[in-house]
Amino acid sequence: MGDSQTWTAAPSAAEHARSVLAASWSCAVTAEGGREEFVGAHTVAGDGRVTLDVPEDSTMVAAAICAPRGEPSAVLEFADVAPVPVRSRIRARLWIAGWFLPVDGRLEFTTTRVVLRRPSGAVVVDLDEFAAAAPDPLATAEARLLTHLADCHPDAVERLTRLVDADSLHGAVRVQPFAVDRHGLTLRIERARAHGDVRLPFHAPADDVAQLTERMHVLLSQASAASCPRALQRQRTDRDG
Repeated sequence: MGDSQTWTAAPSAAEHARSVLAASWSCAVTAEGGREEFVGAHTVAGDGRVTLDVPEDSTMVAAAICAPRGEPSAVLEFADVAPVPVRSRIRARLWIAGWFLPVDGRLEFTTTRVVLRRPSGAVVVDLDEFAAAAPDPLATAEARLLTHLADCHPDAVERLTRLVDADSLHGAVRVQPFAVDRHGLTLRIERARAHGDVRLPFHAPADDVAQLTERMHVLLSQASAASCPRALQRQRTDRDG
């Protein structure tokens, strides 16, 4: 598999939660007045505080005004959706519970509980850690980066599968880039009736797109030095036939 990789870190739950919040464009709000979906209506402060800019006739405004002050009365929901079309595109869900405070025509949200649900299960994120964490530096660029990789460089994606254990590629019908963060790239391996994910860690964290480009070049160089997995060779032969 070429040079061994030593950097195996992954984002913490708090960092992942802040990344979901930073990259999400839509927000679902559940309160006593019902449930509403808002697109492009929320902003996020440096400490993770959320503010909603909603229409005056929104039921959320009435719910915020009527709710007992200081008591949790609403839940914000954000979805982490893979930008490349694959099965099971929801990578994580983030729920933030708390209450709204109307301020200058906007709704400022006070957080009392943060829950992040990933495929491995749900975790309650410590509020201080959530406020102190920073989003992954690639979070807002991830969609553009992954779609470019999938659409314009499928040969590179196929080459990267040389870094994947052959057993993980058994029965694979398609491999797509599924996620990327400063610590590594995740590939989604789809089979006829199932799928799985394989993470390729970078040798060092990438703090911007320029560093990510260098990290990807290192992975591709390692892949070029590796042999093509037999499972992938059989797939290529079957397609050519």
